[in-house]
Amino acid sequence: MKILVTGAAGFIGFHVARRLLERGDHVVGWDNLNDYYDVSLKEARLKQLNDYGNFKFLKIEMARQDHVAAAFKEFGPERVIHLAAQPGVRYSLKYPHVYISSNITGFMNILEACRYQQVQHLVYASSSSVYGMNKVSPFSIHHNVDHPISLYAATKKANELMAHSYSHLCGLPTTGLRFFTVYGPWGRPDMALFIFTRAILEGRPIQVFNYGHMQRDFTYIDDIVEGVVRVLDRPPRANVLWDQVKADPGTSSAPYRVYNIGNHKPEQLLRLIEILESYLGKQAEKELLPMQAGDVEATCADVADLVRDTGFQPSTPLEVGIKKFVDWYREYYQVR
Repeated sequence: MKILVTGAAGFIGFHVARRLLERGDHVVGWDNLNDYYDVSLKEARLKQLNDYGNFKFLKIEMARQDHVAAAFKEFGPERVIHLAAQPGVRYSLKYPHVYISSNITGFMNILEACRYQQVQHLVYASSSSVYGMNKVSPFSIHHNVDHPISLYAATKKANELMAHSYSHLCGLPTTGLRFFTVYGPWGRPDMALFIFTRAILEGRPIQVFNYGHMQRDFTYIDDIVEGVVRVLDRPPRANVLWDQVKADPGTSSAPYRVYNIGNHKPEQLLRLIEILESYLGKQAEKELLPMQAGDVEATCADVADLVRDTGFQPSTPLEVGIKKFVDWYREYYQVR
């Protein structure tokens, strides 16, 4: 297929694009290569993708409607995986306008382009952050998610609502994927595992929020990719049994779905640090701090709907995933 992957120079986008290229799809990758984190890491990912003859890269600013429309028309993708976004809960506290431009305006432009190019399926990145103040665990797509506690989470919830309106009005099949704390090789330098690894190897203290009692449903990148590709190959259909009175948030009378992609096994942050210390062969100096604004104490994904519809359940143990990350980190940065 001809598939557009936005955010192709990003962590998840790079791995998804590589998987599609390996199975023979024609992929166009878009990214604006912003400096939210080390641009050289993004360029190194792209260098890997450029080795494939069926890959083409375009530097595109998703907030520019004219750029998006023109590039869509030129490539004519059959399906779209929209992963480009401004990530980060804490960054959204300082730079809120960046999130509106990238996550709202950018997504609007993608929806419009998909509509006019009659794309067969739009798969887009949502986030576990949408669950916000929800305390019912595990988090289910059938739960209400109307109480986000960060602007980042609010933009992701808005994306789901925007997608539903296009599915309803235009018949555009859309699927939102709520990712749960993704980690692995080629990961993002602003994520805890990356930050901790660098600090421990350099002999610097690490900041551990909520005094180490945070729990996260850490999900290895290969499991995320498998989930994305399986969902991509299964465009949603309208649920003819959808009840307007009971109004299940997880499905719709339109060709619209959302799924959680998580390991369904929350781990304490202190456990992650313990495993990391064992692979690095060094002890971490921990600076225990209170909870930060915008953070949630614990996440856990209910993946029953993903398993039912795709036959896949993420299962990579934290010990296995962290070792693969550490091996990659040592090789990429040439440290021992």
